[in-house]
Amino acid sequence: MARSAAKSRLKPPYLKRISLLDDIPRAAFADFPLSLPALRGGLDVELTSPITIVVGANGSGKSTILEAIASHCGFALTGGNKNIAHRSSEHEHLADFLRLSWLPKMTEGFFFRAETFFQFIDTIDQLAEESGARIYDSYGGVSMRERSHGQSFMAVFENRFGRRGLYLMDEPEAALSPQRQVDFLHLLRRLEREGQSQIIMATHSPMLMAYPSATLLEVSDAGLKPIEFHETTHFKIWRQFALNPDGFMAGVMMDADEAADASDDD
Repeated sequence: MARSAAKSRLKPPYLKRISLLDDIPRAAFADFPLSLPALRGGLDVELTSPITIVVGANGSGKSTILEAIASHCGFALTGGNKNIAHRSSEHEHLADFLRLSWLPKMTEGFFFRAETFFQFIDTIDQLAEESGARIYDSYGGVSMRERSHGQSFMAVFENRFGRRGLYLMDEPEAALSPQRQVDFLHLLRRLEREGQSQIIMATHSPMLMAYPSATLLEVSDAGLKPIEFHETTHFKIWRQFALNPDGFMAGVMMDADEAADASDDD
């Protein structure tokens, strides 16, 4: 009993390390998902902060990695926790190749995935029809279809996040206005101060990437490696735009016209 009590006082990060298994057949790296450039050279990363932010280009493997972690936790892969019916994913088999190191092992938490959010809403509405509307109490009291897209996102964040657990988020900014992203940052700060939540978040938002105490990891051909915020492609592009919007757009239009002219010549 004393050992269990000691574990309950452990603080995040609970998930300490993500790595590929040692005995994966070489032939497996010819097929998806191990064929992703970020995985071909191996994967071994230590998580040292309660908040880890993963960045990278579209198709780099951010979502694939988050889904594999969610699968290890037993979370529904279209969004939810271990109490929502588990739905498979084309990427789920990456979990078979990953080794996750925990202290302690965590199966409490939530997987938020913007891409499948409407499927998640359908699941909650179906559960409400089958078991009663009380399930909406965990999401602000009403069906998320009665809110705007951004309001629905925030209803999940504000009502489902905060208990002791692991919270995985794939592009939480997708439906959030800049002001709502500020509200989301306030939520992250509250969760960090409470000291019970580990957050692993994939995002394209420079505003979220800049969270001061987070560990920033970039998924690229070099694997999953730490990167400084000011070195990210996201920051560099948005900085160019913010410093000179007219000049930035003029350059973009010129590049587009040159590409079109070259295509016409071909």
